[in-house]
Amino acid sequence: MFRKMYEWVMGLAASRHAPTSLAAISFAESSFFPIPPDVMLAPMVLARRDKAFIYAGICTLASVAGGLLGYAIGVWLEPLGQTILKIFGHPEGEAEFKRWFDQYGLAVILIKGATPIPYKLVTITAGLARFDLFTFVWASILTRGFRFFAVAAILKYFGEAMLKEFERRLNLYSVILLVLLVGGIVALKFIF
Repeated sequence: MFRKMYEWVMGLAASRHAPTSLAAISFAESSFFPIPPDVMLAPMVLARRDKAFIYAGICTLASVAGGLLGYAIGVWLEPLGQTILKIFGHPEGEAEFKRWFDQYGLAVILIKGATPIPYKLVTITAGLARFDLFTFVWASILTRGFRFFAVAAILKYFGEAMLKEFERRLNLYSVILLVLLVGGIVALKFIF
């Protein structure tokens, strides 16, 4: 099933409707669709490096808009939100994610939005936890923008070889990003 969806998304990336399809995939992935937009973003950037940051912007805006749908599912369609969490391997996810939001709040969005963890889990559980909507939106813009613009920049400037290295060591780079992010936040608290 996932293989067919993957091939379908790759076909969309090669079509003349690729930017519209990229926006649709980015939107859907933030609330219910299993294939991340990076699958379309990568071949599109490699094909048109001059449009790398335009494609990253499309991904970011559509992903945040889709995140609002995921948030709404968590707030108003709780049974659907719980079903989506179960489908993505988190049958007890609601309680776990609510605890995370209660304990860590903003950090959950900033950390999980930039990692390979499905963003839909963050958006739906943010709604279930009734996390502050304004904070949810600006943190989503920041973290999703970082992710998509990083992918676009790597591909634009270093090409396919660098992307393979990045994907191979994605966990390491995610940890480095996390350390830098947390270190930056701690430093800002001491400065101000």
